Amino acid sequence: MPQVKCSVANCAYWKQDNRCGADLIMIDIDKHADAEFDAEFAGEAFDSDHQDAAGASSGTCCHTFTQKK
Repeated sequence: MPQVKCSVANCAYWKQDNRCGADLIMIDIDKHADAEFDAEFAGEAFDSDHQDAAGASSGTCCHTFTQKK
């Protein structure tokens, strides 16, 4: 599995050295930033049947984020 770097340290999946520890990562375009996909737990379920195109990385967002408690 490829390594995913993430600098959002308040995410439950954030690991040492800015690594993402989620089993599955859901990334979408900013247009869908407020969408609530059926995400029970990273790696278990995401409703991602649609396809979009982003013009640059700045136009994307991570739906895997879960705030640390």
